[in-house]
Amino acid sequence: MNHLIGVGHNSKQSMVCFFTKSLSALAVVFSAFTVQAELGPPEKDELKFGFIKLTDMAPIAVAYENGYFEDEGLYVTVEAQANWKVLLDGVIDGKLDGAHMLAGQPIAATIGYGTKAHIVTPFSMDLNGNAITVSNDVWGEMKKNIPHLDGKPVHPIKADALKPVVDSFRDAGKPFKMGMVFPVSTHNYELRYWLAAGNIHPGFYAPHKGDTSGTINAQALLSVTPPPQMPSTLEAGTINGYCVGEPWNQQAVFKGIGVPVVTDYEIWKNNPEKVFGMTKEFTEKYPNTTARIVKALIRAANWLDENNNANRPAAVEILSRGEYVGADYEVIANSMTGTFEYEKGDKREVPDFNVFFRYFATFPYYSDAVWYLTQMRRWGQISEAKSDDWYFDVARSVYRPDIYQLAAKELIEEKLLKASDFPEFATESGFRDPQKHFIDDIVYDGSKPNAYLKKFSIGLKDEVL
Repeated sequence: MNHLIGVGHNSKQSMVCFFTKSLSALAVVFSAFTVQAELGPPEKDELKFGFIKLTDMAPIAVAYENGYFEDEGLYVTVEAQANWKVLLDGVIDGKLDGAHMLAGQPIAATIGYGTKAHIVTPFSMDLNGNAITVSNDVWGEMKKNIPHLDGKPVHPIKADALKPVVDSFRDAGKPFKMGMVFPVSTHNYELRYWLAAGNIHPGFYAPHKGDTSGTINAQALLSVTPPPQMPSTLEAGTINGYCVGEPWNQQAVFKGIGVPVVTDYEIWKNNPEKVFGMTKEFTEKYPNTTARIVKALIRAANWLDENNNANRPAAVEILSRGEYVGADYEVIANSMTGTFEYEKGDKREVPDFNVFFRYFATFPYYSDAVWYLTQMRRWGQISEAKSDDWYFDVARSVYRPDIYQLAAKELIEEKLLKASDFPEFATESGFRDPQKHFIDDIVYDGSKPNAYLKKFSIGLKDEVL
């Protein structure tokens, strides 16, 4: 039974070649699998998974509580981790068989930014789910720069409204400080994106010079704070704002210490957030186990979104338990059930604040990996310019849609899900259509990473710091 503890730039021809190779490789894997009647038994059935106390770990909790892991012959221990570094190290050294990860973690580890290890992901855990919160004092100043309608601020709120506040801090000789959860987190890149779109420089990294602070040329100083500590750090005045996942933005509202000003859904509509990460070695040594893990997680994600989010209240009850997120039911429900509260009393309908299955949310798109790589390059975590092919090769080595497809086909054959619930695998390239819904109206086309980087007025392109 399960156990729970604490619980250089490229031509169009090369891009076509990449698509062709990707489709061919996936077709070979998928076709080979159709010959096999069903997945074999798991090679390893006793597993331990790690997570951080955030609502987007929900697919793991639901797969455990609903018995989906057991259905696959997997006997799982789920364990909260102290922070993202401890979690990543646990997967690398084998203490954890897999984990809820920041999307940037498998990518960064694989290219050697930080701890070097080949981590892969066959499953994307969710879309959206983050927000940026500022202190009450900062909000009081920002409001003066925001248009209102019927007495309420007009959303989305751009960082243009924060710019005069940051400038006033600098004029007074005071640093403007903001927290994010990890250097390769979505939160870091979303916060930087939002700030830069408002002409506030969030700073560069220069690892080739031994500078991993990310504060070179910064007008706003960003630093790491573990998610559960965000509200107390803001309340203490150590930081002036932060970007984090839920329930830690809503916690600031409930405690009356800060105001969420923008969600990541407003920064980049339906942006990819967390992933489930494992070592490449694990997936190769235990292929049946890996596919069965993904099957259970897909079922959990579907349960979270099915029937227009009808199961969300039940999911909130699970997440509110101490062994999972451990926040009050009302705090988690404030964003998990289709609403989001900005300023106290300003609760708005945001049905897609958390998406776990809709819009093919669980499919590991190569273009998602490429976007993270472009942001690593934009802010200097990747020190030198890279060719388009380099971006594609890294994406293909980390994101594993072939494993996902094996799991999906089993679920279709078992009539647990329908073929229409998934991308059309026979023609799927792994690249989303160009995405237009960014707060600065810049279009992202994952097939043209270097051209994308050149669209930004703030950020590295071909130069080396």
